[in-house]
Amino acid sequence: MAIILVVDDEVGIRELLSEILIDEGYDVRVAENATAARQVRNELRPDLVLLDIWMPDTDGITLLKEWHAAGHLNMPVVMMSGHGTIDTAVEATRFGAFDFLEKPIALQKLLSTVQKALKHDKPPARPALTLEAFSRLTFVKEFKRRLEQAAAKSPVLLIKGANGGMAEICARTLLPPRAAWLDLSSLSSALTQEMLEKVTGGILFVPDMAGLGKMQQMNMAFAVDRLEKLNLQLIAATVSSTSALSEAGWDSKLLARVGEIWVAMPSLVGHGDDLPEIASLLLSNFVERGEVPARRLSSAALNALRNLSWKSSPESSWNDLYALVRNLAITSLDEEVSAEDVARVMPPDSAGSPEILSLLPLFDQPLREARDAFEKMYFEHHLRIEGGNMTKLADRSGLERTHLYRKLKQLDVKLGKRSEE
Repeated sequence: MAIILVVDDEVGIRELLSEILIDEGYDVRVAENATAARQVRNELRPDLVLLDIWMPDTDGITLLKEWHAAGHLNMPVVMMSGHGTIDTAVEATRFGAFDFLEKPIALQKLLSTVQKALKHDKPPARPALTLEAFSRLTFVKEFKRRLEQAAAKSPVLLIKGANGGMAEICARTLLPPRAAWLDLSSLSSALTQEMLEKVTGGILFVPDMAGLGKMQQMNMAFAVDRLEKLNLQLIAATVSSTSALSEAGWDSKLLARVGEIWVAMPSLVGHGDDLPEIASLLLSNFVERGEVPARRLSSAALNALRNLSWKSSPESSWNDLYALVRNLAITSLDEEVSAEDVARVMPPDSAGSPEILSLLPLFDQPLREARDAFEKMYFEHHLRIEGGNMTKLADRSGLERTHLYRKLKQLDVKLGKRSEE
């Protein structure tokens, strides 16, 4: 009989889920907080955990990260969340969550998810996305070589101009086959010598230095002093300047040590033709990791991405593209992401004028229909500007007036009373 642990601070939800699952023949245990959940997990080793995100002492995401970092995630965990925390629940799949259930939980969805999770022997992990996937692009290939060259000479390497998932792609590029990996940002307690010894020969990763608390900064300093002895490499990433980190309270000696050898992400400015390929690779990675629903980019969406200008911050352009593609996948209502979707999520400073954005959907249409649609927009726009004056519209468009009337009728352009006079 499978043991299922239900972790939720709301007694009503614990009791309801327990009754349903017991009726289905499962052995159900409950925990009202993270402390109780740790105890049950250590004593009984449940076959499945249903874990709520919001709890009073330690939230579910933190507990999941703790189990992940400690190597205790040897059972499937299904996150439970309200509507406002769905993005957080999806993010939890990065740290080993099997799936997530949105509250209120439908009975059939609960039972089908539980059955799938219990049958699920954690599939072979897909190879993590690395810079090797982008090696057809010359400027990325050069950056990869620079990164590998620096890593070969220093146990500490700082990646500037990236954080989060984009920084992880770079760091995973440097991970030796079958080597251990430890994300220092996932630790909420003190790092120990024993924990470091378990990942000897591997990589310690810091996805965003600006996001580390005091304890995690101390863990980083503790690790730096032991890297060479344990054959470890520390890969840290930041989009913040050293001075900004110093002002935030970072130890100057640690900053100096971490910042000795650094490599900056190459800007995407001037590489517009490469953006569709990069975006497609990123989207495939999100889908394969279960972070987003199955999505694909239409040719019109790829063309729209090619026109991104990254005017605001060339240095963080990779992060911007990474976040934009992920946002597209999560918020698009259809499996095929359209140019309209791109226009909807495009950064304001990269999006261009509303008139330009309104043209993006035309890329999805055959040439003739796109041309007719553009001409209709053209004439309607100038009719508004000229206050419906057909003489001025004829002069502006360069068409003889009789031909103009015939053209407007063909395009079904509505004329005001003044235009008809």
